Amino acid sequence: MPDADRENQLSSVPTVEVVPGGRVEGVIRPPGSKSLTNRALLCAAFAPGVSRLTGALRSEDTEVMLDALDAIGVGVEAGDGGESLRVEGRIRPVDPGSEKPIELFVANSGTTIRFLTAALSAAGGHYLLRGVERMHQRPIADLTDAIRPVLAGAIETISSGGCPPVRIDSSGWRGDTIEVAGSVSSQYLSGLMMAAPISSSARRGDRSSTRIVVLGELVSRPYVDMTAAVMRSFGAEVTLVTDNLDENQSIAVEIGEATFQPIEYAIEPDASAASYFWAAAAISGGRVRVAGLTRGALQGDVQFCEVLEQMGCAVDYGAEETTVKGGHLRGVDVDMNHISDTVQTIAVVALFADGPTRVRGVAHNRFKETDRIGDLACELRKLGAEVDEHDDGMTITPPRDRTRLHGATLETYHDHRMAMSLSLAGLRITGVKIKNPACTSKTYPEFFADLEQLIGRAHRWAS
Repeated sequence: MPDADRENQLSSVPTVEVVPGGRVEGVIRPPGSKSLTNRALLCAAFAPGVSRLTGALRSEDTEVMLDALDAIGVGVEAGDGGESLRVEGRIRPVDPGSEKPIELFVANSGTTIRFLTAALSAAGGHYLLRGVERMHQRPIADLTDAIRPVLAGAIETISSGGCPPVRIDSSGWRGDTIEVAGSVSSQYLSGLMMAAPISSSARRGDRSSTRIVVLGELVSRPYVDMTAAVMRSFGAEVTLVTDNLDENQSIAVEIGEATFQPIEYAIEPDASAASYFWAAAAISGGRVRVAGLTRGALQGDVQFCEVLEQMGCAVDYGAEETTVKGGHLRGVDVDMNHISDTVQTIAVVALFADGPTRVRGVAHNRFKETDRIGDLACELRKLGAEVDEHDDGMTITPPRDRTRLHGATLETYHDHRMAMSLSLAGLRITGVKIKNPACTSKTYPEFFADLEQLIGRAHRWAS
């Protein structure tokens, strides 16, 4: 491509610039949790009757799940702008036969492909799950390897390295003990947990309990607790076991014979999304109250506030909200394995702290929508920070002289969390431009509109 043409192409990429302007003060309620929405949708889809979900998230990730459920015969009616969902469950296994597989497009939604790979293998049927190019680079072999020994049929990954697409030809599960590795994603375990009652449903009169054992480290444990809580709400029997395990086992999950039942289920606001607004208070020295999220929320990412507290912020946990007040920020050494989706957010907060911030326990972040260690480090360096990568995370060292932090045009790598977190640097640094801001539609389509309303001033948009 000629240089002039390349420059024109690069200049045409849409950008958004958050404008500095003092302390951020206000109240906000983020949209419903993606994690809870997709878990509740799956449980409702395989419950025999009608469930009603309120507070649901409407985004690319949840739309992908809804489209996939529609393709396998689950009826979903949306109301209130998509925040209310009426789900008519389907529990009949599909005869795999020799017919052409049902093709399901999962885009780059990790929850959708991992949850459905497990669920559909348990229910039975003939399926092909595929996504965008990046999805075909994200490993899923730990999950398919776990399913294969209990499967009546076949399951395979098509791309190299044990990556999607995934082909399933199944008559259901035939075993009741499953072993799975937990070091890459807790969603493998969550998917297997939710599939177990579906397997019981598919067996009809031949129901039995299931034991799932995690081999080695389990990352992001709070998401497993969340899965268990949602499943119990839908009538499943779930027990998490951490005692009397073999040396190489970190946790076991006992799933009883009970199957999912239709219910009415209210979904919390998204705690990962809330992290951006709590961070806005920390970065600007302001005060932000997030409504609908408390210390007792199902989502582990509310613990992000504890990291901000370590960095010098004040946190007030109310009966119906959580408020963060900014303070003098200091660097910390913190293990974020349990809240790894907020690493990018804390990395931006670290730009304005005294001293380095060391983030540990998140080696699995390299296998998310993008390499959330290497690519994040690259963009933070553009702003003037020194960043060292480690096997399990990174160290962010801001310049002692804050005036040496400077604006830059930052890549998002089609990763919604890169766009949302990096944009917060613009609260204190002039000229921070975020490419492809529309990628936030994956989990939070209205993020920039909500941020604009909270800070009380307009962003600068260019295309």
